[in-house]
Amino acid sequence: MHTPQCDYLHAHPDVIDRITKKLPPQEHLYDLAELYKVFGDSTRIRLLYVLMEEELCVCDLAALLGMSLSAVSHQLRILKQARLVKFRKEGKTVFYSLADNHVKTIIAQGMEHIEE
Repeated sequence: MHTPQCDYLHAHPDVIDRITKKLPPQEHLYDLAELYKVFGDSTRIRLLYVLMEEELCVCDLAALLGMSLSAVSHQLRILKQARLVKFRKEGKTVFYSLADNHVKTIIAQGMEHIEE
């Protein structure tokens, strides 16, 4: 079978230049890829999905998801580092919620895509 090859003599410099100007900086693309890696774990998706409903403490999250407190805390730490969740303290209790509406939108659009 013959594999087609690109001949640079036929490249379209005007198209390449136009698209190159629109590309985000390489470090932004790297950060975007890292963000999507965080979404690549079903446990973290479950945590985010639960937090779409309401703000919860670690104990409630562990009970809802049938996980240990340490496992939930570990996943929440990753989600915090990715700026997908935020927390607030009330006395000794720490409550977690989605960082902003962008997180909800990403999850909702992803779900909409797979349900099509």
